[in-house]
Amino acid sequence: MINIAVFVSGGGSNLQAVMDGISSGLIQNAKIVLVLSSRADAYALDRASGAGIPTAVISPEEYPDVQVRTSTILAHLKEADTSLIVLAGYMSILPKELVGAYAGRIINIHPSLIPKHCGKGYYGLRVHEAVLKSGDRESGATVHYVDEGVDTGRIILQRKVPVLPGDTPETLAARVLETEHEIIVEAVNICLKSQEFCAMVYT
Repeated sequence: MINIAVFVSGGGSNLQAVMDGISSGLIQNAKIVLVLSSRADAYALDRASGAGIPTAVISPEEYPDVQVRTSTILAHLKEADTSLIVLAGYMSILPKELVGAYAGRIINIHPSLIPKHCGKGYYGLRVHEAVLKSGDRESGATVHYVDEGVDTGRIILQRKVPVLPGDTPETLAARVLETEHEIIVEAVNICLKSQEFCAMVYT
């Protein structure tokens, strides 16, 4: 059984997609052992608590010292015996120490077709505003491994969605989010079944 920690900052619909994927059997031999939020008011925490999943809030405001914050996060991950970290709308950049400790075992979902409209400053509606401003005829979502850069890790899975005439950032975001819910489940499966991941976890 693979223990998954999901990092969140907002509503947690991608967390819900992973929860549903596990309960339906689309994701096998895995369970969510921790939901960690950078915000105390994130609705994702309610989703987790309702499902009996342990939660933790480790915010930059409460832990302004990066080293202390990193150590606290690592302690929670160790206590939960975490094997895989899924960033599902987590709005904080992971410190290098954390990325190094879980190298090859952290994945993130981003609401664009990386390498387009990604990197520092591209989050939330800002991504979709940039897509519309660019005149792109398609957008989409990407799940990738996390490295020390911002949205620079190896891509696991991408899926395109059309940009329609009259789209607003909100309507495009809603269409992309539906695709996010699909590929986050598929990407978790790809990761769990990869030889690279299995070698790290089972040896």
